[in-house]
Amino acid sequence: MTDDLISKKELLDLTGISYGQLYRWKRKNLIPEEWFIRKSSYTGQETFFPKQQILLRIDKILHMKDGLSLDELADVFSPTLGDVEMSAKQLLERNIVSQISLDLLKEAGREQPLYALEQIMMLYVLDKLLMSGDITRQEGALLIDVMSEHYYRFTGKPSELMLIRKMGVPSFMLVTAGTEFYFDNGVKVVLRQSMGTFMEELKLKLG
Repeated sequence: MTDDLISKKELLDLTGISYGQLYRWKRKNLIPEEWFIRKSSYTGQETFFPKQQILLRIDKILHMKDGLSLDELADVFSPTLGDVEMSAKQLLERNIVSQISLDLLKEAGREQPLYALEQIMMLYVLDKLLMSGDITRQEGALLIDVMSEHYYRFTGKPSELMLIRKMGVPSFMLVTAGTEFYFDNGVKVVLRQSMGTFMEELKLKLG
């Protein structure tokens, strides 16, 4: 079995949660249905999960469940946001993005008086990756283009952001979560991250 997956038994043993908690959180949409992966094993059919994602999600649930109801947690983890519009000044004041990201957006010719949810999400992802050093300013400009043009196609759907490079040339991709990719040997996957994770962080900031 690939190291990227963890069995249900291993998950329950590792996290200390019960079978009942796991499936109650599933019913409340705290854990996505598509993370429950049925596979054949030497003992018959077993349920596996994407290891990194499920461990991160359960850690968040355990740390947040005392302050929020399960319904409120489900809202935090859902892939969509409610109606929000914010100005650049508001985004700065609430520490959602930095001036560097807003300046880069202006250079790309996409500055606006008010930013809707999808644009706030794009700015948040841009800022997070720039500040962490995961992408360069040049790559940030590419990210603005791909998210401005295509992110709306994934509204309400699990999706992932990928950054690949070939011979030093970067390219971003937005893909459906869990999609398998096969590249030639010259391509390196630099970054692959769930957009849902960014969304959860953004929702907490928008509070």
